[in-house]
Amino acid sequence: MTDDRPRIDRVTTTGGDRGETSLADGKRHDKGSPRLELVGSLDELNCELGMAALTLEGSLLDQIRLIQARVFDIGAAVATGKPQPFWSRETERLAEATDTINSKLEPLAEFVLPGGNEANARLHVARSKTRQCERVFWRLNDDVLVEASIGAFLNRLSDFLFVASRSVCDDEVLWQPLKG
Repeated sequence: MTDDRPRIDRVTTTGGDRGETSLADGKRHDKGSPRLELVGSLDELNCELGMAALTLEGSLLDQIRLIQARVFDIGAAVATGKPQPFWSRETERLAEATDTINSKLEPLAEFVLPGGNEANARLHVARSKTRQCERVFWRLNDDVLVEASIGAFLNRLSDFLFVASRSVCDDEVLWQPLKG
């Protein structure tokens, strides 16, 4: 027998009104904990990826949509404490996509500044949010999530978003270092 009931049938529960919330692991967690900070940062990352997607098309848009699903999977792994065993494969797939895009770009002579166009800027915002997620991930220090290679995936994701931002930039702005 299948349960045709929607998975999310209530949004307001009032259960978190005192600074704690329940995650999919069934436990109560302090809303200021690294686990909840990571869940929130991943949510913010997914929103930033959605904003970037509005400026993209073709295969890059498809890749960003797939990445959004993987970021949601990471959130589920953090909430349940049970990551899927496929993260090494996903990390390698992301590294290959990064290499493919990067092989078509001119080598950098200097660091680039975000903002060559809207797509570039939005992908850079998503990249910086990925780095925040990565920092929170390592503060959480959850052995199960570390062993699943989720930290490596987040690291590759920031690389991917960097080269993706370069690939859509009409006019790349190079950093001009301060000279004395």
